[in-house]
Amino acid sequence: MRPLGTSFGRLARKLRRFPEPGAGESPAESAPPDPADPPARAYVRVTGSVSRRMLVIATAWIMLLLLVGGFTLDRVVTNALTRGFDDQLEYLMKKMLLYANVGPDGEVMLENAFADQRFLEPYSGAYWQVTGKGYPPFTSQSLWLDLKLKADHRHSDMKPHFYDSDEFKDDHLRVIEQDVRLPRSPVLWRFQIAQSRAELDQQIAEFRQTLIWSFVALGVGLVAMAALQAWYGLRPLRKVRSEIARLRAGKAKHIEGAMPADVAPMVEELNALITHNDRQAEEARRHAGNLAHAIKTPLSVIMNAAAAGQDDLPDTVIREARTMRRQMDHHLARARAVGRRGTAHSRAPVWPSIEAVERAVARLYPAVRIDIDGDKEAMAHIEKQDLDEIVGNLVENAAKYGGGSVFVTVKRQAGFVEIMVEDDGRGIPEADRNRIFDRGVRLDTGKPGTGLGLAIVRDVAEIYDGTVGLEESEDLGGLMVRLRLPAAN
Repeated sequence: MRPLGTSFGRLARKLRRFPEPGAGESPAESAPPDPADPPARAYVRVTGSVSRRMLVIATAWIMLLLLVGGFTLDRVVTNALTRGFDDQLEYLMKKMLLYANVGPDGEVMLENAFADQRFLEPYSGAYWQVTGKGYPPFTSQSLWLDLKLKADHRHSDMKPHFYDSDEFKDDHLRVIEQDVRLPRSPVLWRFQIAQSRAELDQQIAEFRQTLIWSFVALGVGLVAMAALQAWYGLRPLRKVRSEIARLRAGKAKHIEGAMPADVAPMVEELNALITHNDRQAEEARRHAGNLAHAIKTPLSVIMNAAAAGQDDLPDTVIREARTMRRQMDHHLARARAVGRRGTAHSRAPVWPSIEAVERAVARLYPAVRIDIDGDKEAMAHIEKQDLDEIVGNLVENAAKYGGGSVFVTVKRQAGFVEIMVEDDGRGIPEADRNRIFDRGVRLDTGKPGTGLGLAIVRDVAEIYDGTVGLEESEDLGGLMVRLRLPAAN
């Protein structure tokens, strides 16, 4: 039966003494915070309300759409009403041209009068007029004796031409005019029909009033709906806030209750973070208790020896101090690993760490041959310091207790990185392979060591959700340690 043990702190110091080429010194451990210092407070910089932002954006967008939509609808309806009004004037123009003829004296005459009574009543708002160069204007009776429609003969309107006119005081007119050459007449006659826009303007005004009030009501309703949507949509976040308040008050251990599909992943991550923090706090309490328990017995031995005035008191103090130091080294190493585990993006290349360990161990045991093979690109989800320490423990154990040959293999398999350390020593019986992981257990007391090496390797590997196991080496005949760590994506 071959013994197994290691000096964890000694190898770590030697690894730092022989770093990788080009690598700097490892940073010093940060000092623990002073309990007398006031607790740090996290201040969150407030940048505004999410609900207010949503409401402002929704209101601005609604107002823009209503303005554009209202303007477009106003143009469409106004043009439609005006076009209908113009169609009536054009119908009257066609009818007037149908009845127009030239009399014996060359003047224009209408064979049939308009049936519309408004053309007969003075100042009724409906007028017609025919003018030609060299002839007096031929007008409807509604123009009476003092009114005439303006006719600008400087331009020609061979097709119907519509326009608005303010030539009559207090009467806004819509006019259609067209130039026509009648049979047997060399004169270019201008036919004009005018009608008051009062009715058209009233229709447009009534429509615009209805449009404005409708769009105002629609805008208020949409803004209210946006406010309700913001309030109801953010309600799950307010629920999460109240649940976190319950957590702080100690009324709950996790955020509970059904959540929308968009919020559920965030709640799951928060619960995972809470579980992670609880686990770290529980580990810290357990390790503090274990350390206190481990140191309590050596202190009791020292106190009893001192009280009894034993002659071997110095030897007792040294022996028990070494025991306390071993326990402190173990718990401090585990505490450092637990603290570094909080880094979600922990990544360490495996091959450079093994090469650095190989160089350091080769200086300690120059007669031992160390061979490395496998995947040079493998990345493990672990901090580099922890990887160096646990690999250093395994390789130094193999070099110390083997027969002179150590073989290290690296490979990736099913989301894990496997590091297999084999030696050609006597191995460990299967019955002792589980017991050797306990703290302080050493199967070979003839060589220096603390009995904490494999215990620390197991604890650090488990912190990163890894495993470590002992097997028999098929190639070298000694012990094979199989270390499995999660692969870094």
